[in-house]
This record gives sequence, structure tokens and C-alpha cells, in this order.
Amino acid sequence: MKIVFLLEEPSMKYLLDELLPHILPPDVTFQTIPHHGKRDLEKSIPRKLRGWTEPGDIRFVILHDQDTKDCIQLKRDLLQLCAVTDRPCLVRIACQEMEAWYFGDIEALCSAYNQPKLKAVTEKKKFRIPDAISNPKEALYKLIPDHQQISGAKRVAAY
Repeated sequence: MKIVFLLEEPSMKYLLDELLPHILPPDVTFQTIPHHGKRDLEKSIPRKLRGWTEPGDIRFVILHDQDTKDCIQLKRDLLQLCAVTDRPCLVRIACQEMEAWYFGDIEALCSAYNQPKLKAVTEKKKFRIPDAISNPKEALYKLIPDHQQISGAKRVAAY
């Protein structure tokens, strides 16, 4: 089986390219296809699903940031875009933004930036529930000013 990930942005590609080989079974291959934002991804979904000609057991996963949208409606809208074919599609919404995932594994964040003191942020109410952080990207930049989206994804994914 092969899983094709349609992603909102390049930084998610770097994170998944590093992470997926460690968590997927050996007989599952994958491909990550980044897009240039939400509109590009949404426009691309029907075209990619209709035009995919590779034979075999191919599954699609669409990853989209929630941002300020209603996640139930957003998922409904994305599934509607997938309905152009009968291909198996799984839609997953990153609550708020992908950067919230980093706060979900604070140990990885500490290791990636060699800043063990970052672990203390979990004592603050704001950071206890990563999905509830209103602007994870901004919070991450405040804590780690030298964080960059793509290089940061590569660094954190290694842990």
C-alpha cells in the first residue's frame, strides 16, 4: 500500500518525511506533496485525485490547518472536494496549526533546540493543551526566536 499525503505547506512535508518512516509499517510506502497554502491545496485535491494514474493500492490523506475555521465544516468541505472520485481519502485537520504538534511533544522541541528549560512552559496553563493554543506559530516564535518553519520542522521531526 502507498499513502499519498496532500499537504498545505512545505514545512509539513519535512516533518512527515522524517517522522513517517519511524511509524509506518515497512510494507507501506508514502509520498508527501506540499502545496502553497490552503487555496492551492483545495484547488489541487480534485485534480490530483482524478489525475492519479499510478496503479496499486493508493490511499490519500489530506492535512489542513484549522486556523480559525469550524473544523467540522472544514472537514465536510474537504471531503466534498474528495468526492470527485471513489478513491479512499482521509481528511485530518491540524487543530489551529501544525506548530501545535510541537507543543504536544515538548521533549522533542527541547531536544531539537537544545533548550531543556523549554519544558517549563508546560507548567503554564496556556501550553497545557496544545490544541487550545490560539496561535501556536506565534507562541513558538516567541519562545524560540530563531525557529524557522522549514528548518524547524526538520529539526523537531528528528526527535
